[in-house]
Amino acid sequence: MLLAGASGTIGRAVATALSSDGHRVTCLSRADFADAATLAKAVAEARPETVISCIASRSGSPKDTQTVDYQANANLLAAAQAADARHFILLSAICVQKPRLAFQHAKLAFEAELQDSGIDWTIVRPTAFFKSLSGQIARVRDGKPFLLFGNGELTRCKPISDADLARFIADCVTRTGRRNCVLPIGGPGPAISPREQGAMMFELAGREPRFRSISPSLFKLASHLLSLGAPFFDWFAAKAEYARIAHYYATESMLVLDPETGAYSEEATPEFGSDTLRDHYRRLIEKGVRDT
Repeated sequence: MLLAGASGTIGRAVATALSSDGHRVTCLSRADFADAATLAKAVAEARPETVISCIASRSGSPKDTQTVDYQANANLLAAAQAADARHFILLSAICVQKPRLAFQHAKLAFEAELQDSGIDWTIVRPTAFFKSLSGQIARVRDGKPFLLFGNGELTRCKPISDADLARFIADCVTRTGRRNCVLPIGGPGPAISPREQGAMMFELAGREPRFRSISPSLFKLASHLLSLGAPFFDWFAAKAEYARIAHYYATESMLVLDPETGAYSEEATPEFGSDTLRDHYRRLIEKGVRDT
């Protein structure tokens, strides 16, 4: 196995899952991606049967996502083909179903290239991660209000833990029925809204629920104003994109999109694993109490 992106939380979990299955795993470092020739040499030396990519842009800025989400993966695919790898597994994202952002278009561009490459491929599109839904734990624990967009019921998701997602990805190595497939995947249901996430946090922290609403339209206004400077300075282009990203996640569910109705479907979103968001919140809150 050759694993790219092992320094991230998902990548580390994938490396652990692969090793527990008895696979010999080579992890690429950031230095290996310095240029295409260096990457090709590293992949050739590893001689992998399967290449797994968990790399992703950290910022989501237009330049960064083109460099990482598309070009780095394209270079990795070329190196995998040159090394006669048989299978390429890509960690993508479920939000590419409705692409409006730079990183979504970059991911889709590479997905299309991978599917046309001739190599066996598997594209995994997870819903939301536990980590992405845990940013307000400290606020709730400290008695501050939970911040909502609108009424807190604009979006829903079936979040999946790092460990469960890693196990799903590792299983793709040997399950031939998952080859040449796009696989959306979530954790155990039911789907949950931001308001329900906040209520769960307050309950586990032993506090009365307090909420404060923020209008998603503020992000749209910010992106419009920042876009005025985008043609002249990269800073404005990046900030405008961050505002668009914030608006997108404030208004779009992370569930499978029904192509016939154009609506997000909880029922159509597959579930995998056993880790629950509730147990994750409980661990974080208890850890925080002990730390204080």
